[in-house]
Amino acid sequence: MTARTVYAAGGVVWRVVDGKLRILLVHRTKYRDLSLPKGKVDPGETLPETAAREIHEETGIRVSLGVHVGISHYRLPRDREKIVHYWAAEATDAAVRASSFVPNKEIAGLEWVSPKKALKRLSYPVDVDIVEKFRARLDEGALRTFPLVMLRHGKAVSRDDFDGCVDSERPLAPRGRRQAQELVGPLLAFGVRKIVSSPAVRCTTTVRPLAAALGSKVHLEPGVSQDAWEEGCSDVRRVVGDRVRARRPAVLCSHGPVLPDIAAELALATGSIPGSYLGSVSSLDTGDFTVVHLSADNPGSGIVATEKHSSGA
Repeated sequence: MTARTVYAAGGVVWRVVDGKLRILLVHRTKYRDLSLPKGKVDPGETLPETAAREIHEETGIRVSLGVHVGISHYRLPRDREKIVHYWAAEATDAAVRASSFVPNKEIAGLEWVSPKKALKRLSYPVDVDIVEKFRARLDEGALRTFPLVMLRHGKAVSRDDFDGCVDSERPLAPRGRRQAQELVGPLLAFGVRKIVSSPAVRCTTTVRPLAAALGSKVHLEPGVSQDAWEEGCSDVRRVVGDRVRARRPAVLCSHGPVLPDIAAELALATGSIPGSYLGSVSSLDTGDFTVVHLSADNPGSGIVATEKHSSGA
């Protein structure tokens, strides 16, 4: 990121009302315009965190992010550039009922409209372009999704600096502990609710802060451990199959050598056409993760989309 570039994030918030899809537009008080909910990245924040936070702050609705639907670019005064990332985000009935929105000095009102009407009502061409991309996802039947997150554990103490004899007991380094804390926000933004982890200490410690934030436990799974992989007795296929059948947002925390097998099994379990993208999504540095979006209605229709994120620590 550069000083002359302003980064922001937001979403195309959608719901189905009486069988018809509607998206949420915001009436901004100061500018007297109609736009999509979005806002600037706060210091230390990731783009997914920003998107979820800004949607909630502007609309009062808490959402989990779905597929990434596009990026807008435009110029600001003093020759600066603004780059805004957008995700599709379903507003559940419960979330809408729980909305805390009241008109305020930033947002004067909210309006649910059809995508077609949004194209006519939005104030800016860059927002129109994002809604067009959203409509393309809609036409593909790729809107209602759930994420399976492939996470590589945080940075661990090197083998040379580790006094123990069992590699699975090797702990996180200070950088890894920072990564573990910084992963919480973005993983929550994607709605992760279940945590599955290799029993290795460097994996369980990586997801412990997330478990604390969720108030849930870490499900230990030897089938995705590096020990099992090295011994030729890993059980990645079963673990991945269980997660796909469950159709619930989950994170799988594992090791660099095991991640390509997880990606390959995700492709097989969803009927996806294999390709070079599998190598890309599974090639992660420590503390990084890939979100694999799958159709909630028909997981066997293939991987809908993937996106890689860095912990930044």
